[in-house]
Amino acid sequence: MLRTAMKNLRQIAIAACLLVLGALPALAIDPPYQRQMERLSEIMGSLYFLQPLCGTNRTDWRAQMADLIALDQPDEDRRQRLAGAFNEGYTAYARFHRACTPAASAALSRLLDEAERTARDIHTRFAE
Repeated sequence: MLRTAMKNLRQIAIAACLLVLGALPALAIDPPYQRQMERLSEIMGSLYFLQPLCGTNRTDWRAQMADLIALDQPDEDRRQRLAGAFNEGYTAYARFHRACTPAASAALSRLLDEAERTARDIHTRFAE
């Protein structure tokens, strides 16, 4: 009798676990370039803040980010992470820079170089 009860309890526990696991949404697998895309998004957000601050408003980084997301066609979770990285990049520089100082100008130049390298690397390694 005790053995039957333990067996039934074990079967109920297994069924409950399977029910819970079946109710969880399937997690999408990120593409291998996701971390680089998030870094590029963060850089673009920083550039979106710094270029107008330093009077070099040549590129609409927000529009470029929207185009990048549209071309990549990420699922909603990845789209949110890319947009979040863009916003974090913007906020990171907005906290400390109110005018175009030599440090802001140097950061702008450094970020432009990094954006170019990162975009080229993503394209070279992962473009179809």
